[in-house]
Amino acid sequence: MLCDLERSKRAGERYSLDMEQIKSSNKIVLRVEGLKKYFPVRRGFLQKVIGWIQAVDGVDFDIEEGKTLGLVGESGCGKSTASRLILKLLEPDEGKIIFRDQNISRFSQSQMKPLRKEMQIIFQDPYGSLNPRMTVGESIEEGLRTLGVKGRAERKARVEKLLEMVGMSPRGADRYPHEFSGGQRQRIGIARALSVEPSLIICDEPVSALDVSIQAQIINLLKDLQARLGLSYLFIAHDLNVVGYISDTVAVMYLGHIMEYAPANELYDNPLHPYTLALLSAVPVPEPDHRRKLKTLSGDVPSPLDPLPGCRFQGRCPLVEDRCRKEEVEFYRAGDNHRVRCWKVIGR
Repeated sequence: MLCDLERSKRAGERYSLDMEQIKSSNKIVLRVEGLKKYFPVRRGFLQKVIGWIQAVDGVDFDIEEGKTLGLVGESGCGKSTASRLILKLLEPDEGKIIFRDQNISRFSQSQMKPLRKEMQIIFQDPYGSLNPRMTVGESIEEGLRTLGVKGRAERKARVEKLLEMVGMSPRGADRYPHEFSGGQRQRIGIARALSVEPSLIICDEPVSALDVSIQAQIINLLKDLQARLGLSYLFIAHDLNVVGYISDTVAVMYLGHIMEYAPANELYDNPLHPYTLALLSAVPVPEPDHRRKLKTLSGDVPSPLDPLPGCRFQGRCPLVEDRCRKEEVEFYRAGDNHRVRCWKVIGR
C-alpha cells in the first residue's frame, strides 16, 4: 500500500485548489471553499483577546451526490469544527458553504430552518445524543413532526419502518435509550437522522465508541442505506481502515489545513504527503508475517494558537527546509484529482 517517499517525488505544477476546476459527472451536493474559523483566547479580568486558535484555516472540498468524502486526521485537527460549520451550528469567519447551489454561508437561523431536514448528523456518542427521558419512538417522531407528518398513526408506522430499515425491532419504539447496547443506540441515531429524509448526512466518528465487530455492522449499514437512498456522506474518523472502506474520496487534515486530497484508492496506493505516509504506516496489518516499516514523526503536535508562518507540518516533517518555515504552501496537482500541500514530494 505504501510506496517509498523518494519514488513518490514527481514533477508537477503549482495548483491553488479551485473546486470549480474539478470536473465530475455527478452533481455536487456540497462544496466548501476557503472555510475558516478562528476562536479567540481571552485572559484577565477584562477578558482581553491574547490570541486566536485557528481551528479551520482555508479548507476546500466537495461531496458528490451519492458519494462519501472521508475526512481524517489526528484529534484536534479541526474535523468536527468543519462539520459544525457546514451545518451552521457554528458561524464561519470566512469562506463559502454551497449546498445544492445555494451559498448558505451567511444564512440566518430562520433561513436555515427549511434546509435542516436536508442536512443531518450522526454523533460520536450515541447515548449522549439521545434524550434519556424520551422513548426511542418519541425521539424519532420529533423529526417526523418537522417533516409535517401530523397523523399519530402515520408517525407510528413511519417510526416502525425506520427502525426496521436500520435493523431494529419495531417493538423497541416503546423502550428508552438506556435499555439498548451502544451499537443499537447508534442504529437509533441513524434512524432519527433518516426520519426527515435528508440528502446529506455528516457522520462525526460514528463508530469510534463501538466494538470492532459492531463497527463493521454499522459501516455496512451506512453503505447499504447509501445505495438504497442515494445519500451523500461526510465521514469523519481517525481510523484509516474504516475510512478507506467507506469513502470514495479522502481528505487528510492537519492543524486546520487539508494536506492531501485524492480518490480513496489512489491515496491508499500512492500516498504523497509525509503526514499521510506516517498515518498509513501506523495502520495495523492483518497478516501476522507481514511487517510494515513504521514512519514515526518526531516532535509534538504544535498548538493551533497563532501557529508559525509557513507549512503547518514543519515541526514534524522529515523533509523540512528553510522555505517551508517562511512561505505559505499551496496545493499542487499530482494527478487528475490528486492534490497535495507539499512542494518537495512533487519535485519542486
